[in-house]
Amino acid sequence: MPEISRFLGGVVAMFYGDHPPPHVHVRYGEHRPVMDVETLRILSGSLPPWVLGLVTEWGVQHGAELRGDLAPLPTAGAARTYTAAGVRR
Repeated sequence: MPEISRFLGGVVAMFYGDHPPPHVHVRYGEHRPVMDVETLRILSGSLPPWVLGLVTEWGVQHGAELRGDLAPLPTAGAARTYTAAGVRR
């Protein structure tokens, strides 16, 4: 699964063209929630409250980029990745 961010032991990943609604997959220890990109609510799974707060804050800061990642890519298979600071690579 393509990682778009990694911070404090957590990983945020997104499949291009995955099923609706637009969402990201979060991995933190044994936790594997799926979060809606628009509302940042957990669709399935769970996270410890402090990790949920961090991931939600990250989602607020990078919401426009996340929604942009849902737009069609110019080249099949192209990927966008971000560091914890949100810098595109």
